[in-house]
Parts: sequence; structure tokens; C-alpha cells
Amino acid sequence: MKLFDKYNRLNITATILTFVLGSCTFYFLLYFILINQLDETLQTEQQEIAAYVATHNTLPEIIKTRDQFTSYETAKGKTKTTFHTVTNTSGKGEEKLREIEFTIEAGSNYYLFKVAKPLEQTESLLQVIIGVTIAMIGLILLIGYWINRTMIRKLWQPFYQSIEQIKIYSITDLNTLKLDNVAIDEFALLNKSINELTERIQKDYTSLKDFTGQAAHEMQTPLAIIRSKLEMMMQNESVVAQNEKHIGDIEKAIHRLSRLHQSLLLLTKIENRQFMATEEIRLDQIINEKIDEYQELIETMQIVTVLNLQPVRIVMHPHLAEIVCGNLLNNAIRYNQKEGTIEIILEPGTLTITNTSPYPELDKDKIFKRFYRAGNKDDGNGLGLSIVKQIGDVAGNSIRYQYRDSKHWFLIGF
Repeated sequence: MKLFDKYNRLNITATILTFVLGSCTFYFLLYFILINQLDETLQTEQQEIAAYVATHNTLPEIIKTRDQFTSYETAKGKTKTTFHTVTNTSGKGEEKLREIEFTIEAGSNYYLFKVAKPLEQTESLLQVIIGVTIAMIGLILLIGYWINRTMIRKLWQPFYQSIEQIKIYSITDLNTLKLDNVAIDEFALLNKSINELTERIQKDYTSLKDFTGQAAHEMQTPLAIIRSKLEMMMQNESVVAQNEKHIGDIEKAIHRLSRLHQSLLLLTKIENRQFMATEEIRLDQIINEKIDEYQELIETMQIVTVLNLQPVRIVMHPHLAEIVCGNLLNNAIRYNQKEGTIEIILEPGTLTITNTSPYPELDKDKIFKRFYRAGNKDDGNGLGLSIVKQIGDVAGNSIRYQYRDSKHWFLIGF
């Protein structure tokens, strides 16, 4: 959920609850005030009747009106003054009245007076006031919602602009991320911090990339010297006879180091974007060429290859396409089993390479990381699939790994 939507929901919910509680409180408070005013009016009527009796020592003449109902009857004695809300049933229906009861002594007798006034006008006034209040609350909610939808979204616009710039930023680009300076202090501070952070990361990345390239380049000289010295030692038959195993181990180590050096150089070139997709290639032809290159190894392991290749053209650097196909096919052969199978399916937009293997499912979180090797194979450098992933990122292709039916699946989307 977006921050704006969450804030909007919380704000509207809190506002509605506040207004509902406030409206209920206001209703009962206003009702109490109006009833209290009506009771004061009835008390005034009581005082007028009491004053008339005190002056004339007789009861006043009862005059019936629409707004007031007065009646009296003989009482046994003096009682307390009380207020009631009663319902009067007449030909017009039920009518609520506010009534006061009090006793007055006239002559030697006590009389119980009842004076009532209708609540219709009071309730009508209450309804009008509540109606206006609810309308005002609704108007305030609408205005608040409009402000949230327009003003707050506008205030957050610099934040979303910064997010869009961060999305398209890549550390491999030569340009440093420069977020705009905005008028809102909080967003300005955020943009400044992100600019400084990416600048430091860019410098660290450049330094690391240069170090990797220089280290890989500097490895050429000692490798050439070691290889030359080893060849000189191998020309001495007595030395070879006495140290045949050690010389073989050294030769394997040099071979692995040479392949590692070539892989690191290739990764550096890919990261530096030295390969540009400038031409259209036939991917099915490249796959067939790689099958021919590995044919001898395939026959040695008695692997059955199943090919379903459609003519597919993609825009990609030819050397990178050869590396992708070669690395995937090499892995499918090296990690296969004797008399196993390799199935290659090429369709427009998708390349699928499947192989049997004695090894279980690979770790999906590590399979495309550098120097990750599965099983007990020790003749690889763990960079093959990492190079494939790096090429895919540069070329805009996707690569996925699956393990189904005791087979390893690699799917590339172009």
C-alpha cells in the first residue's frame, strides 16, 4: 500500500470517527439545552399562575391555545414540582409534550396544575441544526479529500521524480546520479544524501573495476613465465621422470589459472560495455557450430542430443552469443552423466537447454554468483554461469534455472 493511500485512509477514518462522536455529543448537548430552555418557559408559566392566585386568591381562567395546554385538579396536599415528557394522543396522532406539574394553594384547597408545551418546534429546530451540521461535516470531508488528492500528491511529486531517476540509474554508467534540488527541505536533504551516497558507490565501483582489470592484465606476465619455465622443465626427461605427478598438477593449475584470467578479463570487458550489439545474428547457426565443437566430448560420454532449433535472428554481439551458448552447452556436458541426454529447444524469443545429471538441484540463490560450483567438480572456475548472467544483463536478456523431472533446465528469454 502506498504511503499516500495509507495516510488518506487513516486520515479519513479518524476524521469520520471524530465527526460522528462530535455529532452525537453535539446532538445530546443541544437537546439538553433546548429542553432546559423549554423547562424555564414552563417555570415562568408556573410563576405567573402562582402570582395570579396570590393576588386574587382564586384560580385563573384556563385558556386553551395551540402552543400550551393547561389543566388542574384537586390535590390532597402540596407536592414537589416535576418535569415530564409525555405523549398526547389526539385525532391528529401522537404528539410529544414537555410537561410541568406543581401544586398551588387557593383558599383552603390544594390544586395540582399541569402545564404542557409541544416538543414539535424544539425537535424541528434540533433536526435543522443537526442537518446543517451533518452537511457541514460532509463538506469538510469532501474538501479534505480533495486537498489530500491534489495538494498532498503535488507536495509528494518531487519524491516520485527522484524515485523515477533512481530506477533508471545504473552503477555501470559513467554518469553520476544527480537528483534535483527541490524547495521542500526534507526531500532536498534526501536527494542530497542519495547523491552523495551514489557518488561514493560510483567511485568504489570504478576503483574495484579498475583493480579487477589491472589484476587480470598483470596476471599475463607471471602466467607466461610459469608456462615457459614448465615447458623447459618438461624438456628434461630425467626431471619429468622423477616429478611426473607434480608437473602434471602444475600444468593443470596453470591451465585453470589461465582460464580464470580469461574469464576475469571477459567480465571486465562486459562490465565496461566494450561489446555492443551492432548486428543481427542467426542463433540457431551458432548453436549448431558449438555442437560440432563439443561433438567429440559428447560422443565420448555417449550423450544423446535432441535438437529442436527454429531459425531465430537476434541483435547481439556475435562473440557474446557464442560465449553464452558455449558456456551453457559446456555445463550441460560436464555435469551430465554417461549415456545421458541434452535437449536444446530454440524458439522465437526463448532458448531452453535441458540436461540429465547425477547432481541434485542447484542453489537458485547462488547459481549465477561468481565462483559458485556445484557437485564435486574441481576443474571449473565457477564463472561460466556468472558470465552468462552478466551478458544477459548487458544485452537485456533474462535467464532462469529450474529443476524438473531430475533434469536441470536453463531458460533464456530474448
